[in-house]
Amino acid sequence: MLKRRLIFGATAATALLGGFYIGWKKWQPGSAESGASSTLFSLTLPDAQGRPQRLDQWRHQVLVVNFWGTWCPPCIEEMPDFQEVRQSYAGRGVEFLGLAIDNAHAVSGFASKLGITYPLLIAGATGTELSKIFGNQAGGLPFTVVLDAMGQIRFQHAGRLKPDRLREMIESARNLTAN
Repeated sequence: MLKRRLIFGATAATALLGGFYIGWKKWQPGSAESGASSTLFSLTLPDAQGRPQRLDQWRHQVLVVNFWGTWCPPCIEEMPDFQEVRQSYAGRGVEFLGLAIDNAHAVSGFASKLGITYPLLIAGATGTELSKIFGNQAGGLPFTVVLDAMGQIRFQHAGRLKPDRLREMIESARNLTAN
C-alpha cells in the first residue's frame, strides 16, 4: 500500500511539474519575426482622439512598446510605473508607446484618469497580430518590447513589468546603441 502511494505521489508531482513547465514555456516570448520593427514603423494608428499617428515619428530613440488593454488588470497596474519611468527619462532619447488592444471609446478617458501622458494608440485586433510578430506567441497582455535607437529588438517581456527591470532594459538598450 505504501509503495502504491509513493508511486501515485511521484506520478502526480511529475505531472504537476510538467504542467507548470508547459504553461511557463507557453507564456515566454518567442523569437520576433524578421522585419518586426520595420512593420511597426510602417504603421499609422489613431490616438484616443482619432488623430492618425505615424509610428515612424518615434524612430531613432529607445522605444518601449507596450501592448495593453483597459480590461487587463496587470496592464493597468503597470501603467503608472511606466509613466514614472518615462518621466525620469524625459529629454534623454527614450519614449514609451502604448498600443491598446481596445477601442478609442474605452481608451479616451483612461489616460486622464490614470495621468498617463505617453502616447496611447488604438491598435485593436491588429495589435494582437503585431504583438505576435514581436514574439508574443500566446497573445497575452501585457506584452512589452524594448527597441534600441537603431530599431533593434533588445528585450521582450510577457506579463507585468516591474520598474526596476524596465529601467535595466532601457539602460541596456541605451548602452548598446551608444557602442
